[in-house]
Amino acid sequence: MVVRIFGLSVVVTIVSLIIAFLYGGVEALILTAILGVFEISLSFDNAVINATILRRMSEFWQKIFLTIGILIAVFGMRLVFPLVIVWLASGLNPVDALDLALNPPPNDAAYFANGDPSYETIITDAHPQIAAFGGMFLLMLFLGFVFEQKELTWLTWIERPLEKIGKLEMLEVVIAITLLVLTASYIAAPDEQSTVMIAGALGMITYILVNGLGEYFNVETEEDDEAAEPGTDAAEKSAAEKPAEKSNGRTGPSDLAKATGKAGFFLFLYLEVLDASFSFDGVIGAFAITADPIIIALGLGLIGAMFVRSLTVYLVRKGTLSEYVYLEHGAHWAIGALAFILLYSIGTHVPEIITGLIGVTLIIAALISSIIRRNRLAARGEVEKVEV
Repeated sequence: MVVRIFGLSVVVTIVSLIIAFLYGGVEALILTAILGVFEISLSFDNAVINATILRRMSEFWQKIFLTIGILIAVFGMRLVFPLVIVWLASGLNPVDALDLALNPPPNDAAYFANGDPSYETIITDAHPQIAAFGGMFLLMLFLGFVFEQKELTWLTWIERPLEKIGKLEMLEVVIAITLLVLTASYIAAPDEQSTVMIAGALGMITYILVNGLGEYFNVETEEDDEAAEPGTDAAEKSAAEKPAEKSNGRTGPSDLAKATGKAGFFLFLYLEVLDASFSFDGVIGAFAITADPIIIALGLGLIGAMFVRSLTVYLVRKGTLSEYVYLEHGAHWAIGALAFILLYSIGTHVPEIITGLIGVTLIIAALISSIIRRNRLAARGEVEKVEV
């Protein structure tokens, strides 16, 4: 199974490194390899979160995410997204933006003779807006998890109190808005405060809208599922309300199938926005290594994104999240750390190695806790009863 799941990623890695060598020689090959390792180390928590959501989706939508979704992750976020930023920020047309990326001035930190900034400068200058959007989206996701009532907790000493105060309606929104205002007021530069507020608000709106629609259609699915069970009151009521469908004998698409499709679609959108938010720090951090969009696309996109896909599939197929029950908790705490780092980085640069190490440390700690708990239950002869 391991070979089947990771085999394609290994092949893509080899091909990407060959392309990098043909494109820019040994230097390009080394930079591509560094970016691939960089992206994988930053994105392990992303794979865990993807797996927790992916296992709730139908097989059809899982395949959609693992094919079309990966194409969006590779070409959309790692190649097109930086070009769009340059296009919008500089006023250049898409062709000129690509030419600027592929043919930078001799000194990439310098300005053109007409006063236009370089490709790398434009991307770096856009960091406050990008970090505010991604930071608020991830913060909402983190707060929603820690305030949710859970049967199993990892850091019980802090998670249980957070669950209690989380009973207050809309508390996560209040906290998120408060942190956004504080970030714009005390961390962002004076001339960036309004753009940080707008970008952060859009991040919150995106999370509330996509997550809310996903939950809404998921509830519809569950209600239809209950209604479809023979012998239940809901089923009898449903049959009574739809005599025409029952009498004409047609067996077209059921409400359950339609609801599942809608729920799967919005979970897909949710995963894509989530993956984009995780990618922001990697894309921005990549410019500390190289400003060449081709090398970034090869390292972050093809190598990094493919291994994140493989890790996600492995976690789902092996049932790892059910076996190591604290992994999901560790991933969400890593998300919280990343959200705060993104907001803080609006005013102060945070080395990407710190971001990656914090996430990996939390994941490893959760994994070790899961193993200790599993061994303790096995020693007692108990069976895991908790659904996660």
